[in-house]
Amino acid sequence: MDVLYWVIISIMFLVSFVGLIFPVIPSVLFVMGGFLLYGVFYSFEPFNWFFWIIQIMFVLLLFSADYLANILGVKKYGGTKVGIWGSTIGLLVGPFVLPFLGIILGPFIGAVLAELIFSRKKFNESIKIGIGSVLGFIGSVITKTIIQLFMIGYFLVIVL
Repeated sequence: MDVLYWVIISIMFLVSFVGLIFPVIPSVLFVMGGFLLYGVFYSFEPFNWFFWIIQIMFVLLLFSADYLANILGVKKYGGTKVGIWGSTIGLLVGPFVLPFLGIILGPFIGAVLAELIFSRKKFNESIKIGIGSVLGFIGSVITKTIIQLFMIGYFLVIVL
């Protein structure tokens, strides 16, 4: 049964990394789900208050990284709040419209269209803002990958 338990916990962690690329999958819930499954399968004893404080800090970092990377990516290239909203909507809708390319094209198109239509920016300026939104997304994925690796690594240090 140990092998089955660890396979299930590992699948939870793997799905959390898929969620970094497909934002409709709540990554942090799958990481925490892996921790909780360990507690159910084995014991919650290794998870003292310090463990949970550290993990909650990592969760806050995950949310902050996601939010800040999008804002910085769009703002750095001259985007407005409208561009940030367009990028965010494109990030959520893109993967459904174009299953593989949508994760990159969605934020780009969302930011470009939002800036063109609502902020009345010039086409070239809107394209730069769209590129900034994609760079922000990529930076966010890299940052969140590192944070999730730390979360899972700390978990493994505690339980093994």
